[in-house]
Amino acid sequence: MRHVLALCLALVAPPAVSDMLIEDFAQPSDSEWRFFTDQVMGGVSTGQAGIVRDDRPALRLTGEVSTENRGGFIQARRDLPGGLPEDATALRITVRGDGQRYFLHLRTTGTRLPWQYYQAGFEAREDWTELRVPLSAFEPSGRLLRRDLRPDAVRSVALVAYGRDHEARVELARIVAE
Repeated sequence: MRHVLALCLALVAPPAVSDMLIEDFAQPSDSEWRFFTDQVMGGVSTGQAGIVRDDRPALRLTGEVSTENRGGFIQARRDLPGGLPEDATALRITVRGDGQRYFLHLRTTGTRLPWQYYQAGFEAREDWTELRVPLSAFEPSGRLLRRDLRPDAVRSVALVAYGRDHEARVELARIVAE
């Protein structure tokens, strides 16, 4: 009888979210990640992004972030044309850096203007660290965006150094939607 009950519960229980690997850089392609700075809107920040293969393959974002001329960011962005799984609740990232605060930016089907995004911050410690960033932690960049982020509407993810004058150095080795 217990087995029949367990089988019935298994049949009506919602399926578990299966992790979706977004990137682990095992087969890197620089063209999948686009680098740009606030210079696209008159800022003066400089930097670069590229795939490195030190102790593990990763995307390295480095540069000088400047808030002069109403600027203040450098970023590497990857398109996600199919979005995230509809039942995704978080992004799990493996990162390391210089101990400073960095950000993930998500753009969706509703972020039509260049300055619109959803943002969540994290600390990039010196050693590789796996962090779980709930989708509920992503804040819209303005009042014109929906408050709640719909995973299936996500169209890109970016690693970003943002918002203050500083020298940036952060690496992303893995990103998974869960």
